[in-house]
Amino acid sequence: MRLILFSIRFPLVLIWLISCLVCVALIYPFVSVEVRNAMNHHWSRALMFLCGVKINVLGKPTLQGSALWVANHVSWIDIYVLASVRCVAFIAKSEIRDWPVIGWLVAKVGTIFVNRSQRNSVRQVGTDMQKLFDHNMVIGLFAEGTTSRGFDVLPFHSSLFEPPVRAGITIQPVALRFFHKGRRSDYLAFVGNESLLHNLWVLLGTTGAMVEVEFMPPVPVEQYEGGRAKVADYVREQIRSAVMRDLEPAAQEEPLAA
Repeated sequence: MRLILFSIRFPLVLIWLISCLVCVALIYPFVSVEVRNAMNHHWSRALMFLCGVKINVLGKPTLQGSALWVANHVSWIDIYVLASVRCVAFIAKSEIRDWPVIGWLVAKVGTIFVNRSQRNSVRQVGTDMQKLFDHNMVIGLFAEGTTSRGFDVLPFHSSLFEPPVRAGITIQPVALRFFHKGRRSDYLAFVGNESLLHNLWVLLGTTGAMVEVEFMPPVPVEQYEGGRAKVADYVREQIRSAVMRDLEPAAQEEPLAA
C-alpha cells in the first residue's frame, strides 16, 4: 500500500511543483500582490490535499491586517499548513536560498532569509519584516530555529520578536499538533539527519495524517512593555501548554530530537 500511494502522490506533487515554478516565472511579474497571495494560499491548500494531510483549524486566526504568527516547528509541511489558513511570508535559514529550484521558488514567494552567524543579518531581516507589515502581511516565525518531534517546544530565539514588538504589530501564538491514524505522533516529524526524500517517502506513503492548528488569543499589548524577551517567553509558554495538552505520559518523557 505504501508503494502504491507514493507512486500516485509523488508524480502529482512534482506536477504541483512544476506548475508553481511556471506561474512564478510567467505570471508573478504581471499581477498584484493580492493575486500573488491568493495563488500562494491555494497552492498550499492543494499541496496538503495531494500529500493526504488533513488540517483541523481551532481558535480564531488573524485574517485581516498585519500580524506575526509564531508556531512550534515539527516538519517542512508546517509552512504549507499555516499558509493553507492565510497566505504567510516566512523567515527561513539563509542556506535554503541555495537549494536547487526550491531556493529560487521560496525566494520569489516572499521568504525572508536570515543568517544567524552575521549580526547585521538580523537587523536587515527586521527591516524586511517591517516592509511586509506595512503591506498588511502575516509573517510566520518558527522561533525554535529548528524542528522537534512535536511533543514539547524548544527554547525560543527572541531577536526576531523585536520588529513587531517595536511597531505594536499583533503577535499570535499558534500550536501545531501532529496526529497519525487518530493518535498524537511524531511519525511525520522532520528531525535529526533524516533526508527530505525519506520524509516524503514516509508522508506520501501513509494515510491518516492530520495536523491540528490551534490559534490562541494574540499577545496582550501590555505584555510588549516587557520587551522582546518577555514576549517570546510568554508566547512559548502559551504554545507549549497547547502542544503538551492531553499527551500520553510516555510521549512527554521521551527526549526531543532536534
